[in-house]
Amino acid sequence: MTERLLQYLWQFQYFNKDGRVLDNGDAFQVIHPGRYNTNQGPDFLEAKIKIENTLWVGHVELHVRTSDWFRHAHQFDRNYDNVVLHVVWENDLPNRESRIPVFSLQSKVPAMLLSQYEHWMNNPGFIACGSQVQDVSRIIWFSWRERLLAERMQRKSATVFSFLLQTNQHWEETFWWLLARNFGAVLNFEPFEALAKTLPVTLLARYKNQLPKLEALLFGQCRLLEGDFEEDYPAMLQREYLHLKAKYKLQPVKQAVHFLRTRPVNFPTVRLAQLAMLLHCSNHLFAFIKDTVRLNDIKEWLSVTASSFWDNHYTFNKASVHRPKKLGSQMIDTVIINSVVPVLFAYGLLHNEELFKNRALNWLDELEPETNSVTNGYAELGVVNKSACDSQALLELKSHYCDARKCLDCAVGNALLKRSAAVETPVSTARLTRDEFLISA
Repeated sequence: MTERLLQYLWQFQYFNKDGRVLDNGDAFQVIHPGRYNTNQGPDFLEAKIKIENTLWVGHVELHVRTSDWFRHAHQFDRNYDNVVLHVVWENDLPNRESRIPVFSLQSKVPAMLLSQYEHWMNNPGFIACGSQVQDVSRIIWFSWRERLLAERMQRKSATVFSFLLQTNQHWEETFWWLLARNFGAVLNFEPFEALAKTLPVTLLARYKNQLPKLEALLFGQCRLLEGDFEEDYPAMLQREYLHLKAKYKLQPVKQAVHFLRTRPVNFPTVRLAQLAMLLHCSNHLFAFIKDTVRLNDIKEWLSVTASSFWDNHYTFNKASVHRPKKLGSQMIDTVIINSVVPVLFAYGLLHNEELFKNRALNWLDELEPETNSVTNGYAELGVVNKSACDSQALLELKSHYCDARKCLDCAVGNALLKRSAAVETPVSTARLTRDEFLISA
């Protein structure tokens, strides 16, 4: 038993209510279990409890054992002065007198619910409830997906706001950082983000029409122009970079870029060359996104091809078969999902502009769903994944609920556990608390 499960049982009143009595023998009735508290203090606030013929309005504190109250020194904490009921799993101090009545749940909770929860917590599978997800109605899945997507967008907006704070509210600079970070993908997001932070957009704008200088800056700052070169082009970039480095007193990034465990088309050299071309072909990065209505225009804008040197190279000093290095459709979608959509949504969120938030979500809904180990895992279980909205929601579900085994905070887990609870949930309690619980958890 955990306190989190205990909170869940109390919140939804999943225990036997026949002949309900406190541990001291007094009859009692729960009028309202209280408001789930995520801050310091008692677990549930402003509960309404009727004990014998007296109505008590106050807080409810929950512990696995009665002695935990004293172990946590709540008797000395003024935040707990208004507690009217102490709910525990096991009353290990049955003979100790207390001014606060105790209610133990150990013998009152449906065995099927506890068995289901224990199975989930010990299930090493892809997700805890994998064999049961098809039993949950489409309506629950739909509403839960909407909630997960909202959480995902809020989480990504937090990154944008963090960058915005660091750039002194400069949206162009903020998007440049985000764009570079996501061009680095999982393996190189740190050095690519660090790169962007060493090259402000004002500096890059000076050399917008000089592609070799842009490449020199990007490659040089990532320490990819060090050493001797056999070919003229990288040697020229090296000279350009040394000049620009001295002129602007540039400090190369400390984080090394990585080539291992990645396909040649995703090599950091190729991505940097494509990023340089995008800068070369663009006037204002964020302004373009903000002023664009059609998703296809965003895709066309991102459809850049690296300079001709890279037609026959994936790295410096090593020629390859001829293949122009055009940014692929999958990478374009990835950039839109992780850079374009979050920054546009965050802009709308900050300025309370529904137009931009809705546009960002509409673009996400137009995109094909992402395909990766997470979405494939859910697909094997029959979970719908028809657009990038779906795949983003599933990524949020996996990383912040399923992997953390936060089944009690999940709408799917709630639906399955409710079915396992062989007790009646009062209609008034369900209406008043279920949404509150999911929002506050």
